[in-house]
Amino acid sequence: MVEVLSFRGVSVVRGGRAIVDRLDWQVTEDQRWVILGPNGAGKTTVLQLAAAQIHPTSGHVGILGESLGSVDVFDLRPRIGLASAALAERIPAGERVRDVVVTAAWAVTGRWHEEYEDADVARARGVLELVGVSELADRTFGTLSEGERKRVQIARALMTDPELLLLDEPAAGLDLGAREDLVTRLAGIATDRWAPVQVLVTHHVEEIPEGFTHVLMLRSGRAVAAGPIAEVLTGRTLTETFGTRLRSGRVRGRYWARSLPSDRVARGRRGFEVVGPVGSEGDGSGASV
Repeated sequence: MVEVLSFRGVSVVRGGRAIVDRLDWQVTEDQRWVILGPNGAGKTTVLQLAAAQIHPTSGHVGILGESLGSVDVFDLRPRIGLASAALAERIPAGERVRDVVVTAAWAVTGRWHEEYEDADVARARGVLELVGVSELADRTFGTLSEGERKRVQIARALMTDPELLLLDEPAAGLDLGAREDLVTRLAGIATDRWAPVQVLVTHHVEEIPEGFTHVLMLRSGRAVAAGPIAEVLTGRTLTETFGTRLRSGRVRGRYWARSLPSDRVARGRRGFEVVGPVGSEGDGSGASV
């Protein structure tokens, strides 16, 4: 299979600290990847590398057959669909939703003097319908709820029919109903045979849509595990990734994770004190609760 992303020995260092540390990772055209990890794990930085938004401090990043550092990123970026909080911050609050989406054709935010063909407008209408927000086309971006903004960003990311779709925490901040509706729609995109390769960043296994095939688990910029999600996503790897004892499972194609009970709970003068391993396996630390 053709490699869409190729990270070999990739590090990103800021202020003397390795945000991404010697990462090896390959994504092929038949795969759908989740990047999973706690805050500060380096997930968004990996996505920025994959989107050709930043360059590595060291190592090689290959994107869609091109090498980052020897390709004009302005030619490469239109082949990549990106939805992220950083992008949302650049969208003018007074921009109409249909223009938020259609301006992706020129890789700009904020409509100016550029002209769009009828086919572009029809495409924008179609992707808004795909993510379930076609009725918002005439609203301004600043009037939308967080969930509506997330969907409009995904529609924008799909506008150019990208070869690679990158989604940075698309369900963050959504209520339960909005999250489940969005995850269902993302599952539909993931299982479409004509859909682009997808990489989705999240903190929560419950937000992994059906149809995603692989997972990269990060902690402190390093890969804890990577591979087929059905094999790699386990209680052991989750415990190592998040630093707390966890168990996991799968029900009707969706994953869940729960903390393991402590070995022993004793009542102290200030309340309950957890005694026994509450962190990673074998960690005998205690914590007041």
